[in-house]
Amino acid sequence: MSKATVLFKVYPADPEKVAQTMDNIKAAMNPSGMQAQEVAFGIKLIKVLFVYESKEMGSSQFEDGLKKVDGVGEVEVEEESLM
Repeated sequence: MSKATVLFKVYPADPEKVAQTMDNIKAAMNPSGMQAQEVAFGIKLIKVLFVYESKEMGSSQFEDGLKKVDGVGEVEVEEESLM
């Protein structure tokens, strides 16, 4: 089976709670990688990476899961690729 990667941009519902939102994502979703990135004027977003078996699931399952995590405002796919 081939593996795929998907990178999401996650916008926290409360810009003051980026670290807490990251902890919530880590606990609920166990991503392959994650980091906060400042975009402008103190506004931060969280980049979240998942690596998965492409035949077993799709990126929409991760997107739906992220939207349910406490503290997550908006979710956007930044990049998706096969390995």
